Amino acid sequence: MKISTKGRYALRLMVDIAQHIDDGPVSLRDVARRQQLSDKYLEQIVTPLSRAGLVRSVRGAGGGYLLTRRPEEYSVGDILRPLEGDLAPVECATDDGYCEHSCDCVTVELWQDIHKAVSAVVDGTTLADLVERQQKHHCKGEPTACP
Repeated sequence: MKISTKGRYALRLMVDIAQHIDDGPVSLRDVARRQQLSDKYLEQIVTPLSRAGLVRSVRGAGGGYLLTRRPEEYSVGDILRPLEGDLAPVECATDDGYCEHSCDCVTVELWQDIHKAVSAVVDGTTLADLVERQQKHHCKGEPTACP
């Protein structure tokens, strides 16, 4: 399973907005500059986040995006799923997934275990956790050639 570029950039966008929570609405142009991302691409990413109620837009001069809740109230899973869908490695690992071979397939339990492990990590990590990690990170939020 791979997280798409949209999912990865959505996390970067949300961390950036959370880091600037006290500054008022955050413009996509500013996020794009700080994160070295395309502002046009961020526009495509912020739409599903907005539809999911994770951010809200403020129009006009000084407008931009705000979080709808406190950073500790968002899980990474909340942010990824609107862009990635279910994070199961295969369809039969989901709660509503069906496979005609599931009765005699020895791998279905493996896929379910992987799904549970991924879900535990993304649902157990908050946006506030990522902001804290970013503050401790040696790059200190500045775009660099970090590994």
